[in-house]
Amino acid sequence: MSVLSALPFLKPVHLRSPRGSPGGQRRHTLPASEFRCLSPEDAVSVFEIEREAFISVSGDCPLHLDEIRHFLNLCPELSLGWFEEGRLVAFIIGSLWDQERLRQEALTLHKPQGTAVHIHVLAVHRTVRQQGKGSILMWRYLQYLRCLPCARRALLMCEDFLVPFYLKCGFEALGPCEVTAGGLAFVEMQHWVRGHAFMRRNSGC
Repeated sequence: MSVLSALPFLKPVHLRSPRGSPGGQRRHTLPASEFRCLSPEDAVSVFEIEREAFISVSGDCPLHLDEIRHFLNLCPELSLGWFEEGRLVAFIIGSLWDQERLRQEALTLHKPQGTAVHIHVLAVHRTVRQQGKGSILMWRYLQYLRCLPCARRALLMCEDFLVPFYLKCGFEALGPCEVTAGGLAFVEMQHWVRGHAFMRRNSGC
């Protein structure tokens, strides 16, 4: 059995039922809402959402298209996309890191022996913002990480105005991040992830 097939929170979740459909079942249609890991084929859709979300705010993107493809080829299992009617509406992309704190090279490297998941980017499509989707997706992503044997904690860097959002998601601030990008300064944040064996006993992973 694959890791993904063993994780109930990554299986399609039907959020609404069509009228007149017995038992709320849809036939011959895409699921109303689905969470799954991304593939390189999703890269263009990912970049379109990310570009619109970040360029208007900071003038640049955390990941460019070739970097998105890079990570989705190397470690697609550390990504998560939210699809509605088959259309990507929100996503997270991560990679593994093997040091206590993030360094400049963490922006482009995936360290397969690492135990920290570096969350590069979380973005939501402009048409569905202000609906709580970012928080929901982050919660699902952290639940998913708890079932991966390699993951011990999640790390990310963000600008000051995003710190309250990530605090509400359960992250703690570690202080200024040594990584800079485009002249911007960031706060580094951390979320501890429980061990694989514990979660198998307690959540059916």
